[in-house]
Amino acid sequence: MTLSRRHFVMGSSALALAAPATIARAQSDNIIFASILDLSGGLDIYGAPMAETTRMAIEEINAAGGLLGREVELKMYDAQSTIQFYTQFATQAAAGDKAATVHAGITSASREAIRPTLARFKTLYFYNTQYEGGVCDYNNFCTGSTPAQTVAKIVPHAMNKWGKKVYIVAADYNYGQITAQWMQRFVKENGGETLDVEFFPLDVTNFGPTINKIQTAKPDMVISALVGGAHVSFYRQYAAAGMLSEIPIASTTFGVGNEQKLISAEEGNGIMASYGYFEGIDTPANKDFLSRLDAKLGAGRPVMNELSVRSYEGAMLWAAAVKAAGTIDRDPVIEALRSGLSYDGPSGTVSIDAQTNHCSMNVYIGELANQEWNIVESFDNQPPADTQLVCDLNANPNQSTFLFENGLAAAGID
Repeated sequence: MTLSRRHFVMGSSALALAAPATIARAQSDNIIFASILDLSGGLDIYGAPMAETTRMAIEEINAAGGLLGREVELKMYDAQSTIQFYTQFATQAAAGDKAATVHAGITSASREAIRPTLARFKTLYFYNTQYEGGVCDYNNFCTGSTPAQTVAKIVPHAMNKWGKKVYIVAADYNYGQITAQWMQRFVKENGGETLDVEFFPLDVTNFGPTINKIQTAKPDMVISALVGGAHVSFYRQYAAAGMLSEIPIASTTFGVGNEQKLISAEEGNGIMASYGYFEGIDTPANKDFLSRLDAKLGAGRPVMNELSVRSYEGAMLWAAAVKAAGTIDRDPVIEALRSGLSYDGPSGTVSIDAQTNHCSMNVYIGELANQEWNIVESFDNQPPADTQLVCDLNANPNQSTFLFENGLAAAGID
């Protein structure tokens, strides 16, 4: 793996685990890298693999000599799928640990709970999760894919394969609600019809009434933006009702929690998804990454997905920017990141778009067969075009806003 503009070497090493709940100034000369993820609770299906690759990145950075002659020390916090803990640990990381950077958050709610805190403390923040787009914040780098990169690809692909009538099911919070708006927009743009949209709180496990509605509506396909361990029940119940063979499913979330391993092959065969990473990417960089991961974690390691790989690549982008800047100070590191820095990693080349502090990236469509993703289409160097519609940090670097908080129409997007 190489950097296209800055050379950065990687290896492996040990790191520190997490940490106190009270604020205490860091005493060592180590560079503090803080991670706040859901390692327990309903969102741990996403957080646990992200933590593993974060650890791996810090180990490799340290094995290559650390940064600026110093060891990088990982402080890892478990937010327990609780927003209150995100706020608490963000304050701890910024004010107590004096972290050089914080890589944190899975849901949009967790991101929005901590983003203002880290901006106030001027602590550089990376959000390494695919999300609904719209964050415009000089202090915040969003490395995950956005709807213009993935939803815009899978909707026409699925409609061309299955038909034009669509039924949408989504999680009932910012990600699901806003992504459902993007889904409807792309369905309409591609000549389709959205028959209905339903939203579900994260703790819902009974989808029987909705499955009955889908049977009655007779769409050509279902598009899902369901989230979390409880929502895996939808896929089991849908298959048990004999629906999967009749009305197929495309998803913007299925697989990033390795849900394909939580259900049987029969319950998942044929589901399609689009992300910035699948394990099947056939490149030397990805094969080398997976080989190192196998050596570290063994046969029982989690399947890699966009969230876990982007956590690794986000850490490496930050480390590359520190080397380029020659300091861990926030402003020079941000300047280095926004200088056109790119990183060649397991997902392909990931480049920082200075207009938005998001990433341009390769995007892939995968189809599930026997609990494995087969890549059926790929798209090189896709920009975060949705966020580019509303955000220009080059023109206004003082922005610190989530522009889609009240929906696309409120942000001026029809």
